[in-house]
Amino acid sequence: MKPDVPKILNISCLDPILQDVLSRDLGISRILAQVLINRGFKTAAEAEKFLSAKLDDLLSYQLLPDIERAVDLVKCALGNRNNKVMIFGDYDTDGITGVALLKKTLSKMGMDVEHYLPHRIKEGYGLNKNVLSLIKQKGIKLLITVDCGTNNHLEIRQLRQEKIEVVVIDHHESADSDLPPASAIVNPKLKNSRYPYRDLAGVGVAYKFCQAVTGDKLFEDLDLVSLGTISDVVPLTGENRILVKEGLSALTRTKNVGLKALIETSGIEDKKMTPYFVSYILGPRINASGRIASAEIALELLLTGEELKARGLAEIIEAHNRQRQRIESVILQEAEDLISREINFKEHKVIVIAKDDWHPGVLGIVASKLTDRFYRPTILISKGHSLCKGSARSIKNFHLFEMLCKCRHLLESFGGHAHAAGLVISPKKIEDFKKLINHLAEEKLLFMDLLPSLDIDMELKLQELDKEVVMELEALAPFGLGNPEPLFFTRELRVKGEPRVLGRNTLKFWVTDGEFTYPAIGFNLGELKDNLINAKSLDLVYKPKMDLWEDNETIFLEVQEIFFR
Repeated sequence: MKPDVPKILNISCLDPILQDVLSRDLGISRILAQVLINRGFKTAAEAEKFLSAKLDDLLSYQLLPDIERAVDLVKCALGNRNNKVMIFGDYDTDGITGVALLKKTLSKMGMDVEHYLPHRIKEGYGLNKNVLSLIKQKGIKLLITVDCGTNNHLEIRQLRQEKIEVVVIDHHESADSDLPPASAIVNPKLKNSRYPYRDLAGVGVAYKFCQAVTGDKLFEDLDLVSLGTISDVVPLTGENRILVKEGLSALTRTKNVGLKALIETSGIEDKKMTPYFVSYILGPRINASGRIASAEIALELLLTGEELKARGLAEIIEAHNRQRQRIESVILQEAEDLISREINFKEHKVIVIAKDDWHPGVLGIVASKLTDRFYRPTILISKGHSLCKGSARSIKNFHLFEMLCKCRHLLESFGGHAHAAGLVISPKKIEDFKKLINHLAEEKLLFMDLLPSLDIDMELKLQELDKEVVMELEALAPFGLGNPEPLFFTRELRVKGEPRVLGRNTLKFWVTDGEFTYPAIGFNLGELKDNLINAKSLDLVYKPKMDLWEDNETIFLEVQEIFFR
């Protein structure tokens, strides 16, 4: 088994002149100024706009493609009670929150609207024959897709031939130069789109659409928007950063009965919501029911107004999440065993492994963990008799969706983004696919691309840290893809006192440069205790944090990497 890949450091070049300008004009420290420079800001005006971004800075929904036509179709259906409407969404957290938001909005307007979420395992992603039959059977006149539809050419063509209007609300890339013949496609990623920001999540596009339909800002619904946006791991830049920043505040004080029940059963009530709580606690639980059973359970939770029902649904979701964790653990071990037997890291730049009857619902999570460990694009495939389902995760500089487009002749279907995708393939074509995707990777990826790196904002001395600087850095939040939490690097530190291993393999120790001393915490680094004890000195990569326990404000260093000397 190949060990975890060591990380290399990319330390940003300092720009003292621009540091001075930003520090003077904005009244900020040189450290925050340099972090802003690293994020691409060249003027004080640009940086100020980023730091003070607010809801009023959101772009106009009128810039979205086909938005007027889409709104007209909804209002026409609203004015004609015989025009039955159905919302069709994806089964992940982004899709579920998007459907919940849209159904909630249209219902408030007096529309009797149905919804349909496909079964992750039985039906898969996007429109399918089952829902086409159901739409005809129910006499639906308007179908609205959320977080899907851009690549459903055949299904939308069939619906339009039946005189059914189709509005696509989506954020996925188009796999073809031609678009499906929908009545309207509201998608900022379309080639003809003039919307300035391309990276909205599906629920973000749905939110804009709901604003257009109602004429209201709908700020009370930002709890759902932040939940779906963070869970879909889209960049937390531009509009997404604003939506998440305000949405986390809305989530902290949410009035959504289902969300309150989920927060309570997750054990994080009375907590200030952060991207961490969404990414690792709430989002996975919303996803769990769709992975193990049906996404309908999570959607029902988000839509119910009954507290007793919400608590019952939240407990079911909690049970599904525990089951998901057990299945995931087994598949992870089996996948690691297959990698050790089948993957030659000198030849294979992409990990492609397949096994009979792996649970398709958790493959994406396992693929993500393996990608993090081996720093290779990873594709896991659950083998079936006629068709196999796979999930893929990628690394920087290997755009998964573009690569799968080049393999489309070997695939039954596929979809996704740069870093995450799903696919369906015949078992007979798995080996050919494995060869082709690795051939493409050989052409695309350089040796350095396969070395994970840490982007360091500045090299500091401990004396440069103080409470004001650490608290000032919080102005950059919320942190996530595209807006990472600042990382710093300090050389030649020594360990002071006896390191300790706390619960969950957490390493706690103190570091000093001889003059200043700070506590350091390393999550999942307990196995390094003996190295710390024996090290003459060390270099540290860390995030400076404030410990606010019992109103006693102190700085500690959250360790990301240790280099022993």
